Amino acid sequence: MAKRKTTAAGTSTDQMNSSLDIGKLAVSVQGKLSILRPFSNNCSIFRVPKRLRELNEKAYTPQVISIGPLHCENQELKKMDEHKRLYLREFLELSKVNVKDFIAAIAEKEDKLRNCYAETFDNLSKEEFVEMVLLDCSFLIMFLLKRCFPNLRSRNTDRIFNKPWMNEDIIRFDLCLLENQLPFFIVEDLFKLSKIQDRHEEYSMIEVSHDLLSCAWGIWAPNDILKEINLSEAEHFVDFLRICQKPAEHMQPKKLETLTAPSVAELHRAGIKFKLGSSKNLLDIKFDDNEGTLEIPQLRIGKRTEILFRNLQAFEQCNGGRNRYVRDYIAMLSFLAPSAKDVEILVKYEILKNWHHDNDAVSILFRNLSKENFINVNHFYFSGVVEDLNKYYGKRGHNWEAFLEQNSFRNPWTIISVVAAAVLVILTIIQTLLDHSSSFIMITQLFCLALSLKFYNMVTRA
Repeated sequence: MAKRKTTAAGTSTDQMNSSLDIGKLAVSVQGKLSILRPFSNNCSIFRVPKRLRELNEKAYTPQVISIGPLHCENQELKKMDEHKRLYLREFLELSKVNVKDFIAAIAEKEDKLRNCYAETFDNLSKEEFVEMVLLDCSFLIMFLLKRCFPNLRSRNTDRIFNKPWMNEDIIRFDLCLLENQLPFFIVEDLFKLSKIQDRHEEYSMIEVSHDLLSCAWGIWAPNDILKEINLSEAEHFVDFLRICQKPAEHMQPKKLETLTAPSVAELHRAGIKFKLGSSKNLLDIKFDDNEGTLEIPQLRIGKRTEILFRNLQAFEQCNGGRNRYVRDYIAMLSFLAPSAKDVEILVKYEILKNWHHDNDAVSILFRNLSKENFINVNHFYFSGVVEDLNKYYGKRGHNWEAFLEQNSFRNPWTIISVVAAAVLVILTIIQTLLDHSSSFIMITQLFCLALSLKFYNMVTRA
């Protein structure tokens, strides 16, 4: 007779099976599997990875207002819910469209909206999700319109644009955080449904959105970019900003052979000239090998520049794909300006506008941004510039020419030392030809030798 199997605690397998309703558990497991929502390839709004968030928590966290589901449970941000409802009321009055029409339009695209997020938000019911989108979407539309058209601002109820006001400046930066986004298509859909555009002068959501982003980030979203780039492709505001600096067609990524590049200070010592670029595209960095000129468009560094770079960087890393040009731009900045001296030179040529007034702070910013900024060496947008700079810098002749150019007319000792070295050579030749020594010649030789050594020390220190 076969023995029954027992567990370590002495309980038989038959006893365990008799206490477990296998059929009921199987139904439960199948039920949980059936409600799983597959992740969509269309998702474009992500929670920032922990490894990036740990570098600067504040750069990704909204301070005043929550947009979308990622921060909707934050109690501190719920203070703005009343203001969202006030904006919804104004939006409905301005549009003269029944609230049911807006709810129906959102509900129809609920699945598409949810698929835009990398998380499922099963804790939000259909009603809660649709109401959240309605409130946030109407707030965005009214906020954008009120910025452009002051006559839409209500004096009695608006605490963003009228006294006592909230900080409009903080709100517009909150709207540019990766975790604080609504899909741009639903904002456009509700705006078109409202018919507001038909009743007033013509303007589009793309135009008023650009006005906001241009005000917040200046040259990153230049004024005439709408004529050059199709911003209707933007997934949300962060993607909108990214597309504003989309590289030109001639700028194609290539394999990066060398993982480092000379710094600005090293290039300066090698004789390279720096030129302020005229391109509106900040990524349009060019090096002319024949002229020895590095042309770089102007970048303004302010107190919130880190917010912009970090959220663009996080979006590119989470979104996948190969076109991660902001990542490569960050890497290029960290190559060129790792120290305060490098920043000082770039500021001198107006390539950097340093509103920090602290060169160390800017170099530290570039170094910090380069942390966790993983580049693809097989697909790097600035590989051509990096390789050309390395080749130019590797030629010793350029270093000598640059040293003489930068020092010969600034330091009289350099001129004297060069002349002394030449005299030393001439006297040595004369002494050899005459085949006898002279006190005068020997003393002169010693003096010239001392000056020549001084010149040698200056060169080696440079």
